[in-house]
Amino acid sequence: MPVTASETQIPVYTLEQSSRDGSKQFEIKVSGNGLSQHQKDLFFVPHRQNYYKLVLVKEGGHRHWVDMVPYNVKANSFYISTPRQVLLKEEADICFRGTAICFTEEFLSMEENKVLLELPVILDPYNGHELHLSAEDVAFIDDITVKMQVEYQHKLGWRNSMLLAYLRVLLIYVSRLYTEQFSNKNGIADHDLLKKFKDLVAEKFAECHDVATYAGMLHLSAGHFSEVIKEQSGKTAIEHIHDRLLLEAKRLLFHTNSSIKEIAYQLGFEDAPYFNRFFKRLTDSTPLSYRNTIREMYH
Repeated sequence: MPVTASETQIPVYTLEQSSRDGSKQFEIKVSGNGLSQHQKDLFFVPHRQNYYKLVLVKEGGHRHWVDMVPYNVKANSFYISTPRQVLLKEEADICFRGTAICFTEEFLSMEENKVLLELPVILDPYNGHELHLSAEDVAFIDDITVKMQVEYQHKLGWRNSMLLAYLRVLLIYVSRLYTEQFSNKNGIADHDLLKKFKDLVAEKFAECHDVATYAGMLHLSAGHFSEVIKEQSGKTAIEHIHDRLLLEAKRLLFHTNSSIKEIAYQLGFEDAPYFNRFFKRLTDSTPLSYRNTIREMYH
């Protein structure tokens, strides 16, 4: 597959830009007729979306990418896309059949106690994407999505409240699956401090590279903070920070044509040589070698 890279940065699309009907906060659609030309122009280049997307797939058939990983879309699977991930679709002869639900953080914030924003499937601590479903899972999720589709089309009073209620049930159900499938695979149990730390790293990784800064934000000494994070996750705090920086570096190297110097600057490194040393220490490869190797691998 030819890897298409953005010239200097990865575009971020709003729901209004990418939806079929110009929806701004919520959209549900049954897929099966392929993408419009407008959507192809958007999605067939590496991009991010400023909204969440959940897709129940009943019949597969195409391939897409999330970050540096290709996925062959499978029947009876559930796919999760979050605003941080870099996405890329491939042209396909066979379109998948299923239901896609798109919604923004603002839509979730309509819930008074903000519980939905704290669910694992929304926080996405494992950068997950594909969930495998049993027949019972498919039946449960399909039933909810059908109800949501009817509510979305009818546009009756309190429609958003009804949609949010259905979405709440769906997100809690999918979060159980997410936790079961991804936490077991990663061997990590999330606790309050660890979750807060991960949220901060996701927000500030390009500007804060040291443990002491994050410890200060959480009103803890660096030593105690590091001990608790290691105890709760099995990884040191600096490993969490470096893992997030490395993930974003790989995204930019793979999906953009930005120079090594430009990427180093975007990620908050003092200069390109320092970034090169950081990247090579963690991967045994220079950024340029990684870019050349992974693009050659997936051409």
